[in-house]
Amino acid sequence: MALRRRIRWVVRHGLIRRTVQRQVRAGDLGSRLMIDPAIRENPFPYYDELRAQGRIVTSGLALMSAHHDVCLALLRGPDFGQMRLGQIPGILRLGMKLGGRAVLGPIEPPSMLVTDPPVHTRYRKLVTRAFSTRAIAAMRPRIQEIAEELLDEIAGAPTVDLVQRYASLLPATVIAEMLGAPVAMRRQFLEWGAGAALSLDLGLSYRDFRRSERDLAALHRWMLGHFDEIRRARRDDVLSALVTAHDEGGQLTLDELSSIAMLLLAAGFETTVNLLGNGAVLLMRHSDQLDVLRTQPQRWPGAVEEILRYDSPVQRTGRVALHDTEVAGHPVRAGSLIVLLLGGANRDPDVFPDPNRFDVQRPEADQNVAFSSGVHYCVGAALARLEGEVGLQTLFRRFPDLALYGALHRRPTRVLRGYDAIPVRLCSRTATGTSGHSRTRSSSRDAM
Repeated sequence: MALRRRIRWVVRHGLIRRTVQRQVRAGDLGSRLMIDPAIRENPFPYYDELRAQGRIVTSGLALMSAHHDVCLALLRGPDFGQMRLGQIPGILRLGMKLGGRAVLGPIEPPSMLVTDPPVHTRYRKLVTRAFSTRAIAAMRPRIQEIAEELLDEIAGAPTVDLVQRYASLLPATVIAEMLGAPVAMRRQFLEWGAGAALSLDLGLSYRDFRRSERDLAALHRWMLGHFDEIRRARRDDVLSALVTAHDEGGQLTLDELSSIAMLLLAAGFETTVNLLGNGAVLLMRHSDQLDVLRTQPQRWPGAVEEILRYDSPVQRTGRVALHDTEVAGHPVRAGSLIVLLLGGANRDPDVFPDPNRFDVQRPEADQNVAFSSGVHYCVGAALARLEGEVGLQTLFRRFPDLALYGALHRRPTRVLRGYDAIPVRLCSRTATGTSGHSRTRSSSRDAM
């Protein structure tokens, strides 16, 4: 097993790392975007540089674009499909054969992230009702209640890590309740999710690759056991509906059932953790913008759109040409991979004037592509937006003097952009208990 894992890493990540490092030495900007730690910390000037090189830029293993209109056209158009490991040329196909598949990962079939219609349509129909506009709007009171409970728990502390104590726990609690997963396991879900998130990046170190496979395998084992618990006591929740679709309707294979359930659980908090963390940091650093929201609270939904645009929780995605075609005057051969730099598209000056200015009153902020577009538009986008609005507004209402305290730490991932540590001083003028919220704790809550 260890040998097969090593083979999988070498051909899926190790050889890519070596190739990309060689291209970096040759001055290739796109390759630097993949591996340079300094660029990971602040990629936006490099997106500008790459955008200036052309609408479609040839870069190492792939084509790239940081232009908003190009990204939107590819995300919505019929000529490109989802990127998956088996479609990437040469060495990765070899790796699929030699190393085999050890775990159900988010970038290999049958994941919803890498399937195209009609298969993707079949999967999506099974979950969209739970994420409808009406269903999500009805969740606002409960999201508000969870936010208040979490902030009650930290109100007496002079300093806390905002990610560990709030930004991660809010969406993890919400999605666990929504799916019918045990809330008491939310910290474990977050740990497994962090490992799963690594698998979205290419060119992983062997250490990160091993952790990713380990955490994905652990989540899968737990999920299979949880399916048995669901069968013993079915409820009106998403996971119960998916298990029924497998057991009674024959609409899903076991791998499909497991993959969809794992993705919904992990994706249900991963993006929102970043949205909440990025948003909190931006507002602490831009007190003038926070003042606007205090005097005009109706602008909070627009502020969330601006956070999504300015510091997108998902920085990139990929598409593969289904046949020979042309994009922005650039010929693209069938099978070519195009990396769409969503974080760069969201700072395209042709769409967002003065794009490097953070402005919660920006009228065009909702044109961001933070949640992709087209058939693969994020099914949980409305939920993430609502959690961002409620979570941030409640945070700054409860702690109006919230301030950064100590060094921030970015997550090591490149596809996902956020913080894994945000130390803050609460400095609240509100005493504990002034929220007016009940301090009763559910017995299902895990210890802080």
